[in-house]
Amino acid sequence: MVTQAWTAERFAEEKFDLPDAGRWHELEAGELVQLEPPDTLHGTAVLNFSRELGRYLQEYREGYACYELGLIVQRRPDTVRVPAISYFASGPAFAETDAIVTETRPALVVEVPSTPLRRRGLTDRIQTYLQWGVPYVLVLDPQTRGVQFHSHTRQVLRLSESDVFATEPDWLIPGLDRPLLPGFAIAVASIYAEPEWWNPGRRR
Repeated sequence: MVTQAWTAERFAEEKFDLPDAGRWHELEAGELVQLEPPDTLHGTAVLNFSRELGRYLQEYREGYACYELGLIVQRRPDTVRVPAISYFASGPAFAETDAIVTETRPALVVEVPSTPLRRRGLTDRIQTYLQWGVPYVLVLDPQTRGVQFHSHTRQVLRLSESDVFATEPDWLIPGLDRPLLPGFAIAVASIYAEPEWWNPGRRR
């Protein structure tokens, strides 16, 4: 018996019926794939980066962010990637916030390779985003506690825990007359720092 390939539309319709309500699931060329649940440091990195990004967006109103949004990066057969964060710089405000999947290309994708399967497929994921038309991909790497910044227009930027990730004026968003998140900056070490309220038992 031949199993019918999953479409992005079926994935969106049935996602919440999957184990863990579809979290950690993606499509790979029409096949349903379940990734390993992320670890605590993954959550810490996403939380800390999201908090700083949220503060920035609230002040400057430069687009909006979505979390665990399925990006339809390929059709026939369908491939859906679900990065930690997708940042949209244009279009109606919060247009994709309630979507489960979308074909709208974000200006920035944030990946967190915190498990073996995510790490093994990281290079392919980055290239898929760039080829699909996402201009910038930021990787928060809990294993090295560093970050990587990928684009078509420059060499990979690799920063360590002692560095600061700061956007540059020449990181232009295709089709828009402005750079990516102008003036945004975050200390790399702060991305992986455990919040003070995370474990109150450690306080003295």
